[in-house]
Amino acid sequence: MSEGVRAGRQWTRARLESLPWAAAEPDTVDAIVLAVSELITNAHIHAHSDAHLVLTWDGDCLHVSVHDEDPTLPLRRDAEPGDVSGRGVAIVRKLADEWGMRCQRHGKTVTACFCPAGAGTDTGTGTGE
Repeated sequence: MSEGVRAGRQWTRARLESLPWAAAEPDTVDAIVLAVSELITNAHIHAHSDAHLVLTWDGDCLHVSVHDEDPTLPLRRDAEPGDVSGRGVAIVRKLADEWGMRCQRHGKTVTACFCPAGAGTDTGTGTGE
């Protein structure tokens, strides 16, 4: 699992480098990479599934979508101070400007959207899978 999470973080960081706002917004880049890490980890641990990561840049927001094969939507949990897990969804909710989940015939997709402050004038696009 850790190799998949690490590969997802590295792949994401490399894709973000191609966006004009990324160099000026390292905190946003770090937030996106952390959200990717949490979402992929959740897919592996809770869904017992591979994670399919898609990044979509629409000119205003970067959409991070992670699909897994379990149709069960994540539940919001309040982790106790000593718990070693149970904070992934809360972390993603805190970092993202918007987020959502949807069930599909073959699993679910969780999407977190990040709207960089300096992106309003950007016209570049980038997607990947």
